[in-house]
Amino acid sequence: MPRDVPLNRYRNIGIAAHIDAGKTTTTERILYYTGRLHRMGEVHDGTATMDYMEQEQERGITITSAATTCFWKDHRINIIDTPGHVDFTAEVERSLRVLDGAIALFDAVAGVQPQSETVWRQADKYRVPRLAFINKMDRAGANFDYAVQTMIDRLKANPLAIQLPIGVEDKLKGVVDLVEMKAILWRDETLGAEYEVGEIPDDMLEEAADRRTKMIEKLAEEDEAIFEKYVEGAAIGEEELRRAIRRATVAIKITPVLCGSAFKYKGVQRLLDAVVDYLPSPVDVPAVQGAALDGTGALIREASDDTPFSALVFKILTDPFIGQLAFIRVYSGTFRAGESVFNVAKGRKERIGRLLRMHANKREDVREARSGEILGVVGLRTVQTGDTICDEKHPIVLEEIDFPTPVLSLAIEPKTKADQQKIGMALAKLSKEDPTFTVHTDRETNQTVLSGMGELHLEILVDRLMREFQVAANVGRPQVAYRETIRRADRGEGRFVRQSGGRGQYGHCKIRVEPIDGDEIEFVSEIVGGAIPKEFIPHVGHGVKEAMSSGYLAGYETVGVRVTVYDGSFHEVDSSEVAFKIAGSMAWKDAARKAAAVLLEPVMAVEVIVPEEYMGDVIGDLNTRRGRIEGMELRGSTQVIKSYVPLAEMFGYATELRSRTQGRGSYTMHLNGYEEAPAKVQEEIVNRVTGKVVR
Repeated sequence: MPRDVPLNRYRNIGIAAHIDAGKTTTTERILYYTGRLHRMGEVHDGTATMDYMEQEQERGITITSAATTCFWKDHRINIIDTPGHVDFTAEVERSLRVLDGAIALFDAVAGVQPQSETVWRQADKYRVPRLAFINKMDRAGANFDYAVQTMIDRLKANPLAIQLPIGVEDKLKGVVDLVEMKAILWRDETLGAEYEVGEIPDDMLEEAADRRTKMIEKLAEEDEAIFEKYVEGAAIGEEELRRAIRRATVAIKITPVLCGSAFKYKGVQRLLDAVVDYLPSPVDVPAVQGAALDGTGALIREASDDTPFSALVFKILTDPFIGQLAFIRVYSGTFRAGESVFNVAKGRKERIGRLLRMHANKREDVREARSGEILGVVGLRTVQTGDTICDEKHPIVLEEIDFPTPVLSLAIEPKTKADQQKIGMALAKLSKEDPTFTVHTDRETNQTVLSGMGELHLEILVDRLMREFQVAANVGRPQVAYRETIRRADRGEGRFVRQSGGRGQYGHCKIRVEPIDGDEIEFVSEIVGGAIPKEFIPHVGHGVKEAMSSGYLAGYETVGVRVTVYDGSFHEVDSSEVAFKIAGSMAWKDAARKAAAVLLEPVMAVEVIVPEEYMGDVIGDLNTRRGRIEGMELRGSTQVIKSYVPLAEMFGYATELRSRTQGRGSYTMHLNGYEEAPAKVQEEIVNRVTGKVVR
């Protein structure tokens, strides 16, 4: 069956930005103007199509990334609308992993904000070409040039302004297209569905001509064809400019910048034009790389229907009607519903029951999946996020997705025996959906402990547990996920000996430990001459790592340590894998006791935005929370206070900030890293957790 849309007319894009920059509103406008919706929903009314979860509609924020498909100028555009809140950064991470291009939205008043920087770095990591859309040009204080400059200052980006706003704030009428040198004015009475293309207003002609010259000069630095014409003084046509902008965008040399106001229906159609004109199709980006199943070397899969089938599972969703739904990006080849695919991670074949093209929480059945598609799949029972599915005769392992480590935990207890039976299954489904959500049982208290990315993340998960799965539970206060490390090098010895009539147990090892940068654990062997038989050495490492996972001081995971086993002894009859594993665990505890074990606490980069009159009070409060003020910046009529504050001190900060600023202050925060906690704080934590006193 032939394609209804050629692969070079596919655009797989995501819309990513800081919270409240207008991502979902922009997506709603796109769906309306492309004919996918016949009535626009609004985020503030809880009627946005892409925010279909009850929790999203109640809070007016996006929590989970939602996929949809629309058509514009004979191109199929697959869109993923991502969350902006830092607690749901995993949704952005896994979306950008499978996209070919992205639209980065920026607030015209605030410019680049903290979470904008995070998603920009994620897009850099996966080499995703981007367009920038300066949204909310209708807001008081909107400044197009300021927003573009923040892209240079904060993102080290190379923005290329290809539009200019006509009017700002409440006088915003439209934009000047610097490629066509035309004015585009939207008709408010048609909800922006219709617009007029005309001549540039006289009072903007000179500025537009100057901006166009600067645009061509900047483009000439990145494109040889434009450079030659510019040097010769030859005229450069619209199509030549478009082709050059496309080449530079796909190569990630520039970021074209457009502007408008999605809420006020201005600029969205031209943004769609730019998606078609400048962002890559699956055939324009480098072929996806993977590894051979036996690890012998790299493999590539060209984006083509004729190559062997391969796809990446990037999201798992539990649907109340159809069960587990896996979202996949097809990188190469084709397959039909009803056929079997090979799950590389599990080493088993699975049958695809149904193929679904998603539109938020609605779906339509399709018979065949082809290269470049983003689809939902029913029937894959054992897959997890990041798994590769492929043709069994041509296996390939695609690069997995990295997710951040949870930083916050809370204890939860089911209220009744019936709830106890339901909670295990419910938590398993939720943790399969969200790789940044983990569940474990505290060995000392026997409580179920949930870990996530922040207060809101855990609040939403508990809310879903109670609403979707009808689990009644008591929930404890959030607890910070500390870590442990050591501050100096030292040695440890572990000797495990058991005699019980028959064959005994004997394991003996000596280790050196030393701190290293980063959060890895390295295990090295320097055993020579058979002091420990080589088949037992890995089990020493297993014992060490298992002991490190539950820490030494307060039961938190130990990171940033190199462990070297350099000596030991064995018994020809009594030595076993288990004995050396226990000896390794004992050696680590002995070494940690001497090597000045310390607690590390998560420290957040906090940005507080307040009117100037409240600045002193807010700074004083941050100081009492052990915050370090890094700087202040005037942004419009407000002050932005940048600081680093331990996560443990930020509980309830939203309420405190509202009360101190009469509801006019706001803040954002994201994990900056782990730092050694002050001695007094360490003592309190260790005492609370273990009852031990730290000396």
